[in-house]
Amino acid sequence: MATTQSLDSDDARLAELGYKQEFKRHFTLWETFGLAFSMVTAVPGIASVFFISLSNGGPVSMIWGWLIAGFFIALVCIAVSELVSAAPTAGGLYYWTHRYASPRCRNLLSWIVGYSNTIYLMAGVGSVSWSIALQIAACVTIESNFTWAPTTAQLFGISTAVLVAQALVACFATRIMARLQNFVIAVNFALILVVIISLPAATPKEFKNDARYALGKFDNINGWPNGFAFCLSFLTPLWVIASFDVTAHISEEASNANFAVPWANMMATSIAVITGVAVNVAVAFCMGDDLLSILSDPTGQPFATVLHNSLGPRPTIAMFTFIALAFFLSEANLTLAASRQTFAFARDGALPFSFWIYRMNKFSATPINAVWVVTSVAFIFTFLVFAGPTAITTIFSLPHCGAIPLLYHSHLLPIRFQKRFHTWTVLYRSSGELDSSLLTQCPYVSPQSAPISILSLVWMVFMMIVFMFPATPIVSPVSMNYTSACLGGWVLLSLVGYYFPFKELGGVYWFKGPIPNIDTEKEFTSSAARMEQSDDSNILEKEA
Repeated sequence: MATTQSLDSDDARLAELGYKQEFKRHFTLWETFGLAFSMVTAVPGIASVFFISLSNGGPVSMIWGWLIAGFFIALVCIAVSELVSAAPTAGGLYYWTHRYASPRCRNLLSWIVGYSNTIYLMAGVGSVSWSIALQIAACVTIESNFTWAPTTAQLFGISTAVLVAQALVACFATRIMARLQNFVIAVNFALILVVIISLPAATPKEFKNDARYALGKFDNINGWPNGFAFCLSFLTPLWVIASFDVTAHISEEASNANFAVPWANMMATSIAVITGVAVNVAVAFCMGDDLLSILSDPTGQPFATVLHNSLGPRPTIAMFTFIALAFFLSEANLTLAASRQTFAFARDGALPFSFWIYRMNKFSATPINAVWVVTSVAFIFTFLVFAGPTAITTIFSLPHCGAIPLLYHSHLLPIRFQKRFHTWTVLYRSSGELDSSLLTQCPYVSPQSAPISILSLVWMVFMMIVFMFPATPIVSPVSMNYTSACLGGWVLLSLVGYYFPFKELGGVYWFKGPIPNIDTEKEFTSSAARMEQSDDSNILEKEA
């Protein structure tokens, strides 16, 4: 349990940022780690996008591509974690952008980042629900001995049921969602151990590969030059290990937030990189060498094919049931984070009907209206699958192939504009002592902060360019990568919304960034008084 002093410190810090404490701070460091880990856990994530690394290099991309990308992903995680350590608020990326950008453009950039981050999270909720529907359908297909194939309507029905169920879970009180993370951690670690242990033990000899193949074979199926195909394979780890801002959105519900949230992010990312390598190594040694057969599986889930060949139908169904469960728990956490981002953006008056979205439920003390707004928008994204295969590709290029550019677009600006990025060379006085005045901007600043930020920025720009390319050099309406259209169209739409020529609608007339809803000096004095009173009580107890 969080101490009264730590809660008062959190409240005082939030008051300094301009907001009153409206949530209950029930997330501990361990439970914050559970939420972060559910976003980056290896087995469900790899299962959903396994085809990308498999078709763009095979074993080499699966293992070595994961390691290389994992290193740079960790740098991005550190850069984002420093931001949240400096300003742990539910607004996250758009708040940091406004705080560190130039006064001449901070309102516009905060607007674009806020809307990009909000729509990314909403689209991500729809994307994950669709992935869960595909995995459930794969279990049914295997159970029917591959005689049944789902229709679009059936997948849509499953996806809608998943959306409603996870929304109901995300409406729970903060205390319940925090305690749920213990179960989330147990399920995800159990899946990792089962894959690492069961695959080598149960795989028949005809599907086992030697070390030369598993660690050094490069199989390029999609047709791009080998070097570029290897870069494209980075999408697997980048899609699995992403959304570092998710924990920031629940930072107003975490105790000791400016420490717990960044450390939870970094711990979860480090473990995800390590366990992801272990899972990929186990799969590379146990998947056989017929990659075309794996990719052409009737279930549409290549990872299910590997499990089926190694474990048989019943264990594969059981495994995919638990993978779907882990994904569902991750989906509930993602909806939780998306609702907090939506709540924060509405708190600052940036969304239509902000007065209604920014409303706390008296029973659960959570923004239930924001939860259902997120779910409704995700449902609209999913509903568009009836427009045909090209529409499906276009829609889910935003949360899948387009996730990285849209997510990194939201990450670039606050990291770029962070004050320490411009002043890192003067962080130390001539005597070598740290300038304490800069610590109020970033409590965990270090001499390595600037190089880490620079490398993370270069990495994000490079990957945004890479993922504008289609999966294969032979382009068709279905195989086309619509990332550039989605990203460019969304930024254009954000600009139109900002400069719309009516005072009631155009954000340029009324959006001023984060709006303080608290008397900062009064609240800070009150919190400080409570802390001082708590310290006096402790002293009296010791003397007694």
